[in-house]
Amino acid sequence: MFTIEHEFEATVVTLVDEGAERLRGDVTIRLFEDTTVLEQMNPVTDRIHTISLSNSQLKDLAAALDLPEGTYRRTLKDG
Repeated sequence: MFTIEHEFEATVVTLVDEGAERLRGDVTIRLFEDTTVLEQMNPVTDRIHTISLSNSQLKDLAAALDLPEGTYRRTLKDG
């Protein structure tokens, strides 16, 4: 399950961990104009872990989900 909320400066997507066995906490993704921030609470340390991705890194990640093992570089098409 996931939720989508539109805030003033960002779109917030929350991926809810609702499996039969709860292995991880929910992941919150904040999409800003120039960066994407992923956050997840660590129940052991009771701290939030944060990862920031540039828009280019996010596009690379999206492309990587459908590709086999290897090394790749995204290129822009002319026109």
